[in-house]
Amino acid sequence: MSNETMEKIAGGSFVIADIDFTQVVTPEDFSEEQRMIGETTEEFVKTEILPRDEEIEHLNYELTADLLRKAGEVGLLGADVPEGYGGMGLDKVSTTLISERLTKASSFALSAGAHVGIGTLPIVYFGTEAQKQKYLPKLATGDLLAAYCLTEPSSGSDALGAKTTAVLSEDGTHYILNGTKQFITNAGFADVFIVYAKVNGTDFSTFIVERSMEGVSIGPEEKKMGIKGSSTCPLILEDVKVPVDNLLWEVGKGHLIAFNILNIGRFKLAAGCLGSSKDAIEYASKYANERTQFGQKISSFPLIGKKLAEMNTRTFVLESMVYRTAGLFDVGLADVDHGSADVGYQSAKAIAEYQLECSINKVFGSESLDFVADEGVQIHGGYGFTQEYRIERIYRDSRINRIFEGTNEINRLLIPGSLVKRAMKGELPLLPAAQKLQAELMEPMPSRTFEGTLEEEAHLLSMSKKIFLMAGAQAVQKYQLKLEREQEVLSHLADIMIAIYAMESALLRTQKIIASAGEDKAELPIAMTSVFIHEEFGKIEAWAKEVLSYMEQGDLLRTQLSILKKLTKRSAVNTLSLKRQISAKVIQAEKYVV
Repeated sequence: MSNETMEKIAGGSFVIADIDFTQVVTPEDFSEEQRMIGETTEEFVKTEILPRDEEIEHLNYELTADLLRKAGEVGLLGADVPEGYGGMGLDKVSTTLISERLTKASSFALSAGAHVGIGTLPIVYFGTEAQKQKYLPKLATGDLLAAYCLTEPSSGSDALGAKTTAVLSEDGTHYILNGTKQFITNAGFADVFIVYAKVNGTDFSTFIVERSMEGVSIGPEEKKMGIKGSSTCPLILEDVKVPVDNLLWEVGKGHLIAFNILNIGRFKLAAGCLGSSKDAIEYASKYANERTQFGQKISSFPLIGKKLAEMNTRTFVLESMVYRTAGLFDVGLADVDHGSADVGYQSAKAIAEYQLECSINKVFGSESLDFVADEGVQIHGGYGFTQEYRIERIYRDSRINRIFEGTNEINRLLIPGSLVKRAMKGELPLLPAAQKLQAELMEPMPSRTFEGTLEEEAHLLSMSKKIFLMAGAQAVQKYQLKLEREQEVLSHLADIMIAIYAMESALLRTQKIIASAGEDKAELPIAMTSVFIHEEFGKIEAWAKEVLSYMEQGDLLRTQLSILKKLTKRSAVNTLSLKRQISAKVIQAEKYVV
């Protein structure tokens, strides 16, 4: 699907507006060129990475750096870099495919991801022309390797609490940096560091620091639970003289760079979680077909099948979300002029538009992978607890994703908080939508019957949006500026928003498959979409009930719960039979299936 046929959609608008399935990108839309990019990535991992997997896992810096340069030779490091600076300038769907398909490379995928994403993109989007000319061509080939340095011993999620300082020299030629950054991926071998520091202790700013600069040193490797083949060390800065030309964008603009690069990082993390989820399904389904107990394959046991069905369904939903979001970015970033003097402002605005969606992808993706990996271990039984089977590493490696790029708790606070801020700036008509709903809820709700495929599921999605608006409007009205203190309320509102985006992404994708291939070819997507929406709708009802019960009491609460009951009427669905239908396909294919 070309960008020309896509409309620009406002970030966060999915909670109040319905869109047509023609306006979302799905994996079924991949062009031949995009499929080839995915295949090239898979082939590189198969031929170059997997044969050296054990060496990488034992933290061989030289080997990882060499393999990163080889990845650069085949274009995997320059996909996000514009062609004018030695890269390939690929669309976001293509670069998302690379992120997804690299995951079989385990720790190496993290090293590559940190380099191409949070390491290189700050210069792509916020660098001066001179900085781009100097660094991007070598970053695209792997001649220079990058790291991103935000976290400090005393500031993790509270990034703006950083204590690293930058003081302009008396002659105005350089900044003197002092401080320590912690948990820095690629620190052991990186040549270029994107470092955040406060100019004069107050103005949060960003600098390009080179390893060769005097005063730069690297601390010892962290002994980690997982991703053991990736380098994670402290970066220590002692009176490091950084030329003023290495200031990224402007003094005091570091927060805009940091948060927007984190947005991209969160989205790319979700794509990685998608790839690992597919891998886990493949390992688990193959094992289930090989392992015999009580005289039969364990894949024949309904409870094992149920696990595989739920793993496949959640991965289908995540895949639908990830490529829908990639499509949003392709349209949103299309107008950024990388040669413009105000490219930083253009980039910040375009990326921030989908901050909400990035956080949603990150939370759903990381928690889905944890679920899939955990069930994968369970299917393997005792063998899943041993390093002989790959599922054990997927399980260990997956745990960091709920902490990386802002913890899931922080992201849950950001999701509704960002929506309210967009509404207050007039970027989303949230208040008119809530007022319209208020009037609608006072009217009798007619009973409905559903006959068409996924017709009731579409209705449940619509009701979910109304439930969110009802609960969200009540929370804003009750707490106003103090809402940010009510973290449990915000978290539940975030969960409802995540569920809505997930449900809608799966529904739109399935509707698109039906429209192009017919219902006969969409049997599995229909089953997965139905299962997911009905089960998720039950969770939405529970979250809303808990929020309303916390905020109100007495007659007002009874009235609101009565309204909620009207909004949550639905038919009983035989999800167990649908899951048997899904699991049969997974067991037969021995991999993730759609």
